[in-house]
Amino acid sequence: NFPAPSVAVMRAAGHDVLSIAESHAGDDDANVLALARKEGRWLVTFDRDYGELLFARNYEPPPAVILLRVPSYRPDEPAAWLGYLLIEPESLLGRFTVFTGKTVRSRPLLQRI
Repeated sequence: NFPAPSVAVMRAAGHDVLSIAESHAGDDDANVLALARKEGRWLVTFDRDYGELLFARNYEPPPAVILLRVPSYRPDEPAAWLGYLLIEPESLLGRFTVFTGKTVRSRPLLQRI
């Protein structure tokens, strides 16, 4: 559910972006989560269901999850938000980070042993 214009901006900035809409359309959330984990990719989403999968259902997490909880936006804005968040990428690693447009909060992802 990440807007195509923001995908293009992130790629132009040199980020290795896999858009689920382009290559895995129709996959359910559990499969998207497994793909991110398998490929070592960070998951960036507007979908709150990933929090339930990770924290309530104890799915194994990918390296990082960024949940964008902004009710309305222009299609290019999410790339700018990520640019802001990625100033210190190490602070996001191993964490579930929520960006609301005004605040950023984060909690550790539970690693299964």
